[in-house]
Amino acid sequence: MTILTRYLLRSHVGPFLFTFSLLTGLMFVNAIAQRLDDLAGKGLPRDVILESLLLALPHTIALTLPMAVLPAVLYTFSELAANSEIIAMSGGGVRPRRLFLPAMLLGVMLSAITFFFNDRVLPEANHRLKNLQVSIHRKSPTFQLRERVVNVIEGENGLGPYYLRAESIDPVSSELTDVRIYDMSRQGVRRTTYATRGEMQLNATYTDLQLRLYDGEAYEVRSTDQRTFQRTAFEEQLYVLRGVGDIFEDTQADYRGDREMSVIQLRDSANAKLTQLDSLRAESRVAAIQAVERALGRGGDDAGGPLPFSKAPPVFDDAQLPQDDMIRMVSIDAKTQGTRFRSLSKRASQYWVEIHKKLVIASACMIFVLIGMPVGVRFSRGGISMVIVVSAVVIGVYQYGMSTGEDWADRDLATPFWSMWAASLSFLAIGILLASRLARWTASSRESGWQELWLEARAAVRRVVPWRRRAPGGVSR
Repeated sequence: MTILTRYLLRSHVGPFLFTFSLLTGLMFVNAIAQRLDDLAGKGLPRDVILESLLLALPHTIALTLPMAVLPAVLYTFSELAANSEIIAMSGGGVRPRRLFLPAMLLGVMLSAITFFFNDRVLPEANHRLKNLQVSIHRKSPTFQLRERVVNVIEGENGLGPYYLRAESIDPVSSELTDVRIYDMSRQGVRRTTYATRGEMQLNATYTDLQLRLYDGEAYEVRSTDQRTFQRTAFEEQLYVLRGVGDIFEDTQADYRGDREMSVIQLRDSANAKLTQLDSLRAESRVAAIQAVERALGRGGDDAGGPLPFSKAPPVFDDAQLPQDDMIRMVSIDAKTQGTRFRSLSKRASQYWVEIHKKLVIASACMIFVLIGMPVGVRFSRGGISMVIVVSAVVIGVYQYGMSTGEDWADRDLATPFWSMWAASLSFLAIGILLASRLARWTASSRESGWQELWLEARAAVRRVVPWRRRAPGGVSR
């Protein structure tokens, strides 16, 4: 490593550590303030409270580590340019792009560290924090439910049980996805309820489980008269399971959310959802063939076999159902399958979004070097105010692009790749353009403060959107 490379790297260390410590401290204090209300007044041991607060630190570091790169690079190169050190290096035969290599080397190193931290350290910290939060809620018991299996829930006064199945269960927020409830609590009535998602909580006396279900349908039939079939669609429904408070207890679930997985785990989970989507398509084709065969009177039972009970609405004897009721049941089944398809597709998309997010955050370190070095050299007289304003604007736009892209991916408005990488690729193009003009700028020693920054920005806008100003007499000039 040459003397020049060591000097440039050493020049970045101080500003980077200062910025990283400042941002981490501010955001960590804010995180502590938000968590104190959930920890205070519960008689928890000090080590539990301290561990809960410290486990919030990795999430803060994951954000502040790439954020500290841009201010450090801006400040370092603006100081070098303001003190004419870059001009002296150029006069000594050092090409401007030679100064770019140590900064990019630092960016690559920080990108690798950020990716490793977000892929290995942060998921484990998030998982441990979630389990600790479950333990903290011991005085507010959580419901012992297992996901992806049929949970048998005994009802009140010895009535028939409830059978509840959910694709995923978050023990901290008590949120459920892809919910199915088979209700046998009323004698002579069988009720099956499907919902895209739900939320569960106990009532004030901790005796009844209240399930608030969203975007679903309910099917009800009486065993004494199977010709009477009732179907109800709902956007929101409150479902109360009475007398189940005695089975509430503390749990330590092994389920991991998308922010508690590494890239490999996210990829495997996404592929598993895509496999389920393929199976659902095959089931839908079988159900469609069966419906057509029944309508034509050809006996649809041989068209591929019946669908599993856990994945289809109750099936009744076709000979006892009028034609209109049979058509209605087929329509309900198709709509239910469509709801499950959208749920699986959205979940797979969320896994891919999280994968791309890890890569985008890691690559931000290199992109910020590309932007920070030429801007710091060109507008060296802007001082600390220039560093703060440029950093705030770039990082703000970057984060807004990521959050908006994640929302677009969740709503299927864009693919996970383009929704997450759009902002990064745009800044990458800007950084390459600025770096390509670095040789012309470093040879200049004229004043380059806020006025020069404004003139440069206005000239760039005019090159993209040309316009002419009209003279008072109406002649354009």
